[in-house]
Amino acid sequence: MNKWLFIFLFSAVPLVEQRGAIPIGILAYHYNPFLVFLVSYLGSLLPAPIILLLFNKIYDWMKGIKQFDFITNIIDNKIRKNKGKLEQYKEIGLITFIAIPLPTTGVWTGTAIAAFLGLDFKKSLLCAAIGGLLSAIIITLICVFMPSFFNNVKAIF
Repeated sequence: MNKWLFIFLFSAVPLVEQRGAIPIGILAYHYNPFLVFLVSYLGSLLPAPIILLLFNKIYDWMKGIKQFDFITNIIDNKIRKNKGKLEQYKEIGLITFIAIPLPTTGVWTGTAIAAFLGLDFKKSLLCAAIGGLLSAIIITLICVFMPSFFNNVKAIF
């Protein structure tokens, strides 16, 4: 698989997203940081409209199947934990939640929460784009100015 395509698609994978794709592109493949930033940012937005449109239908279907209890419990806990903050601050809360480059935050979780709370589709998509942009900037800057933060990336790839 082409490495650029890998970066693009890897940034669309839940939990990994830009947090994994940008360090791989910059530190393991030694690609231009701006191009890695751009490709990863665009890739991370790929699932956003799909999640916003389909999350509630898929989630409701999963709730009815016992084998998915583990996953739906994780989703329930994550949403319950962040629901109050997001309902109170709405767009700013969603942008901030998506922008923070930590595990279980990001475009996937942020848009799933937005869909679950019934937030406006266009506003949620815009918030995902802004939050994803901020997250990509933060991760790219860390990779460029503090590469030792991601020491193990080179060993893996």
